[in-house]
Amino acid sequence: MKRILLLLISTIGVLHSLTAQNVGIKTNTLYWLTTTPNLGVEFSLDKKLTFELTGAYNPWTFKNDKKMHFWLVQPEIKYWTCEKFNGHFIGLHLHGAQYFGGFSSKRYDGYLVGGGGTYGYDWILSPHWNLEAAIGIGYAHLWYKESERIPCAKCYEKKHKNYFGPTKVALTLTYFIF
Repeated sequence: MKRILLLLISTIGVLHSLTAQNVGIKTNTLYWLTTTPNLGVEFSLDKKLTFELTGAYNPWTFKNDKKMHFWLVQPEIKYWTCEKFNGHFIGLHLHGAQYFGGFSSKRYDGYLVGGGGTYGYDWILSPHWNLEAAIGIGYAHLWYKESERIPCAKCYEKKHKNYFGPTKVALTLTYFIF
């Protein structure tokens, strides 16, 4: 009898936690405007703390062999000023990416890593849907091979660059599954 009572109490606790907003699947609509499919997951760590992991991938080649193929991963931890998934938040994000392509006479083949800080606001649209706007400022270190658009295995120059500025711009739709 004690085991059945313990199982019943545990089940009620799990069901209660699943009805709260604890896990959201999200996508940045601004990435879709640049033809970049992306998907993220955000989950609650505490009453005012969440963790988000977002990934993006762009495989497309456009007219005249113009392309910027890349994949990007951007984890972020967020502190919410009122309650999680509602209102103002500040965050710290990291980012890593690999890219290849170019839109001018040069081709770039390289990597980037960095991080920064984020400010954002989240609006509750319905029990399962939220809209989030966020901007991040930070740093990225890029190292790459630069070459002419015509492929040539020996005709490249190794370069690197340090970037300071916007590192995240998002208008995100979130669907809460739990």
